[in-house]
Amino acid sequence: MAESPKIELFVKASVDAESVGNCPFSQRLFMILWLKGANFTLTTVDMKRAPAVLKALAPGSQPPFLIFNDEVKTDTNKIEEFLEENLTQPEYPKLCCRYKESNGAGDDIFRKFSGYIKNPNSGINNMLETKFLSTLVKLNMYLETPLPHELDQNPNATQSTRLYLDGESLTLADCNLLPKLNIVKVVCKQYRDFDIPQELKGLTRYLDNAYKQDQFRYTCPNSSEILIAYHSVAKYLNK
Repeated sequence: MAESPKIELFVKASVDAESVGNCPFSQRLFMILWLKGANFTLTTVDMKRAPAVLKALAPGSQPPFLIFNDEVKTDTNKIEEFLEENLTQPEYPKLCCRYKESNGAGDDIFRKFSGYIKNPNSGINNMLETKFLSTLVKLNMYLETPLPHELDQNPNATQSTRLYLDGESLTLADCNLLPKLNIVKVVCKQYRDFDIPQELKGLTRYLDNAYKQDQFRYTCPNSSEILIAYHSVAKYLNK
């Protein structure tokens, strides 16, 4: 049996430098390695106080970065591809999606969320909220629409009952989207008293299922970390 690779993941540290900070890219890679079942070392990095050796490892780059058998990787998308290509079956599960549509599901949410949350002008808040909400509705429709394999099992199905974006198990697409949805949930509640509407049953089901999974729940930063990160970005509405 081949020797297990030596993997070290460096992620953004929290403000107190004790736990993981707010960084959806760091969380994405943390989730992938945990789902793969790989042995790895997790190191939180406070770049303000980062030791010179770390700055030398990945000059000019911000966490996350990965060391895989002494090889340094710094681009999140490339790290994801690399892990999927190098941690393979039968030892490690495949995490890529069965359906390419799953990869793009929800990919417009974060941009519309940013516009919504950075605007202090109450006069245009409703318009921005509607645009943001439409991206959640679009994701909800994808989650409520049966996937081809569900229709194979039940040709009359009109509603999907799947747990996650692509089926019954978490995939790379979930590792990309869920950390962002967690940020959206926390920041919208704080700055707009906005909750994801319960009427979006597919999205509500998806998030409920995701928060039950250790690989997501225990890789999320504390909500206070997210709010600290957004303190200078998000704006309360002018009364």
